[in-house]
Amino acid sequence: MSPGVALAPLADWLLQKGLAGSASAITVQPLSGGQSNPTFRVSTDRGEYVLRKQPPGLLLASAHAIDREYRVMAALADTPVPVPRMLAWCDDASLLGTPFYLMEFLAGRGLADQSLPGAQPAERAALYGEMNRVLAALHAVDPAAVGLGDYGRSGTYVARQVARWSRQCEASTLALPPAMRRLMDWLPQHLPAHDATTVVHGDYRLDNLVFHAREPRVLGVLDWELSTLGDPLADFSYHCMSWRIPASLWRGIAGLDLRALGIPDEASYVRRYEETSGRATAPHWEFYMAYNLFRMAAILHGIAQRAADGTAAAADAVETGRKAAPLAELAWDCALRHQAATR
Repeated sequence: MSPGVALAPLADWLLQKGLAGSASAITVQPLSGGQSNPTFRVSTDRGEYVLRKQPPGLLLASAHAIDREYRVMAALADTPVPVPRMLAWCDDASLLGTPFYLMEFLAGRGLADQSLPGAQPAERAALYGEMNRVLAALHAVDPAAVGLGDYGRSGTYVARQVARWSRQCEASTLALPPAMRRLMDWLPQHLPAHDATTVVHGDYRLDNLVFHAREPRVLGVLDWELSTLGDPLADFSYHCMSWRIPASLWRGIAGLDLRALGIPDEASYVRRYEETSGRATAPHWEFYMAYNLFRMAAILHGIAQRAADGTAAAADAVETGRKAAPLAELAWDCALRHQAATR
C-alpha cells in the first residue's frame, strides 16, 4: 500500500480507464498542500497525474466537496481560465475508501513568498500582472454558459459570509478582540446595495497557482474547495489583502519597497483589474477590504479556539491564532476609511 492509497485497486482502475498500461509501473506519492483533501502524485507508463480524495471519517455535509472541485475545473476547461485537465471521477468509495478524482499533473513552478525572492523586478511585475489577468478572466466567465448556473446562490454573498463568520465568533469561548466586536456590528450596516454574481475561487492567492517553469504564465489554478457563485469584488479584494498586511505579521507585502521589487502598488493593481474586468471597485473598496480582513481574523480566531481546546492539528496554532487581533485592527482601520470616504 502507498501512503494513504491502496495501490492494487487503484492500479486496476487506472488500467480499466486506459490511464496505465502496466500495473508494475504505477507509483503513488503524497503531495504537500491541499491538506483538507489528501492529494497524491500518480505516475504510470502513460502519464503523470494528480489524485485528490476525500479524507476518511464522518464529514460535514458541505465539507471536502471534491465533486464540486472536479465539476468547476471541468466546466472551466474551454475558457480562458487555466485549469488542469480533469481525467476521471470515481464515487465508488469501496476502491480507495472515499470518492476521488484524477487530473493531469502540471509540471511548473509553485511560488509561495509574495515578495518573490530570487526574481528580477521585471519578472515580478509580469507574474503579478498574470495573476491579475487570470482572476479577471474567471470573473468574466458566464456561469450559465459553462453549466455552473446552479453552482451557488445568486446575490447577498457578502451578507451571508458576514453572518456565517459572526456566528462562529459568537460561539467561541475565547474573548473576542474588541475590533472583532465592532466589525460584527458595523459590517451588516454597510453592505453594498448591489453585488454582482460570478464564479469565485474563494482562496485565490499566489500559492494556489502553478506557473510555467520559465515564463510568467499561469498553467493552472488549483484548490477550488471554496469556489461558488459569489461577489467578484469580494474575491478580488481577498486576493489584495496582501497589500494591507505587513510582511512581518502574516503573508503580506505591506511595508516592503514595492517599487524596488517591481511589484505594483495596490492602486495600480486595482486599476489594472478594473480596466481588464470592466468592474469599478469604488465606492466600496475599503468595505471589501474590511470584510476580508474580518473574515481572515475570524478564521484565525477559530484556530486559536482549537488550540485552546487542544484540538488544533498544527504545531504553530497558538502563534497563528494570536494574529487574529492585529488583523481585526487592520479591518477596523479599513472600516473607518470607508466611512470617511462615503460621508
